[in-house]
Amino acid sequence: MNPTANLIDPMNLAESLQTLLATATADVEAAADVAALDAAEARAVGRESPIAAARRNLGKMPQEERRDAGRLINDIAKQIEAVVADRRQDLEAAARAATIAAEFVDVTVDHLTMPTGRIHVIQQVVDEVCDIFIGLGYHIAEGPEAELAWYNFDALNTPPDHPGRLESDTMYLDYGNPEDEMLLRSHTSPVQARYMEIHDPPVYIVAPGKTYRNDTVDATHLPVFHQIEGLAVDEAITFADLKGTLAEFARQFFGSSTRVRLRPHFFPFTEPSAELDVSCFNCDGGESTCRVCKGVGWLEMLGCGMVDPRVFEAVGYDPDAVTGFAFGMGVERLAMVRHGIDSIRHFVDNDVRFLDQFPG
Repeated sequence: MNPTANLIDPMNLAESLQTLLATATADVEAAADVAALDAAEARAVGRESPIAAARRNLGKMPQEERRDAGRLINDIAKQIEAVVADRRQDLEAAARAATIAAEFVDVTVDHLTMPTGRIHVIQQVVDEVCDIFIGLGYHIAEGPEAELAWYNFDALNTPPDHPGRLESDTMYLDYGNPEDEMLLRSHTSPVQARYMEIHDPPVYIVAPGKTYRNDTVDATHLPVFHQIEGLAVDEAITFADLKGTLAEFARQFFGSSTRVRLRPHFFPFTEPSAELDVSCFNCDGGESTCRVCKGVGWLEMLGCGMVDPRVFEAVGYDPDAVTGFAFGMGVERLAMVRHGIDSIRHFVDNDVRFLDQFPG
């Protein structure tokens, strides 16, 4: 409803205009925002306002009265427009103040930052080991984690009655038919067999990745863990080449003074086979209370050996023409030994306090 409607009485113009001024002023002052003010202004002096109507009626007035009436109407209109202008200035100032308050930024307050992510300690070890072997002329090879039993066992000279092939020890995806059994690989050695099938010698590769075994979780076992396995195949490779390669790896990973020793062992896919120990980087065997080696002076690191001729035959290589060596190491084991970690479970607990100790 227009509070200024029908306020002009042509017979009593001056009094009607004063009433209009008072009513319009109250209407303008009541406007809560610029939009409401625009509406109040239109009601008072707009095209459909009493002021406009009074101006249209000037032509009906006697000639001698028109000039004074017109001057009076214009004077009242200017007063209303002045009131509108003052109110608009106040409302726009209030709007600016509200915007400034809403968008205020205290530049003296420290800005909020999100914590920076980092590479997991396991991946750090994988990257470092791979970099060492790349520097020795090897390159990275990868393969599927869901693997055929033929590549996981048969191609690696693992007989059908081997305990590792039992359903209780291996995570099978399809078990029962030896022709097409599928499983979650129990080591990354299948990558070696797959690689040799499609590449002629010489071969120098390392194969990092996840492996799976049906192990109960404890301080040293997880059902999902990481391995890095290596393979070198060429003419006239000897056991001395194997020892020299692993000794160089140990010196680069654990320190330049690190010594190595090989102890006889058995693996189905290598012959002869050995376990590699490295001298304790913490005490070098000189402390009976060493927290790392417990006074033994040596740390068991990995398994290795010369590739069994049957493995070469399985992938189409001539065992009379080439020889080679292979090795495999647990990444979690390397990390635990280097950093003095007492439980493998720390790697999967996702405790930021633990992970923050290895910024990379």
